[in-house]
Amino acid sequence: MDGPVADQTPPTLAFTSQKSFEKWLERNFEAQAGLWIKFAKKGSGVPSVNYAEALEVALCFGWIDGQAKRVDETYYVQRWTPRRKRSMWSKINREKALALIEAGRMRPSGQAEIDRAREDGRWDAAYSGSATALVPDDIANDPEASKNLAGMNAANRYAYLHRFMNAKREQTKAKLLQQLREGHRFY
Repeated sequence: MDGPVADQTPPTLAFTSQKSFEKWLERNFEAQAGLWIKFAKKGSGVPSVNYAEALEVALCFGWIDGQAKRVDETYYVQRWTPRRKRSMWSKINREKALALIEAGRMRPSGQAEIDRAREDGRWDAAYSGSATALVPDDIANDPEASKNLAGMNAANRYAYLHRFMNAKREQTKAKLLQQLREGHRFY
């Protein structure tokens, strides 16, 4: 090796306000591959940026949220990273991004992610969130698949709908439909 290898573990940081997270991203959005934000839970009395505030800032810089994990009774952490090249957009985040542009808050790196998504079709292909996702006709018209989908918890239901609606190949859709008929669960 030519030298020491940098630690690839993303830092875990707590921010007391939206502005403090914004200042951190101004200094680090290009240098860091991600971070875990430590959020104080509502009602804890601990000053903390909240999820909605963090999401606005992240979108401005071309970053996006990822998995969340419970820490204890007071905190949870959530991973934030630069948006990947093929990362799909949700309709909700697309609308938030447009509002941030309108408010003059979008940064060049965030605008570049929007421009790439518009160019490659991901912007127009934005998906609905779990609460508003519509059941595709292929599933709705299949009695067994439809029955199994209706009996799933919200996480499994959305996992199927999201995968099915974003499948590019008919083979993938057919496989998912068969798994649904068989009652397969992701979680």
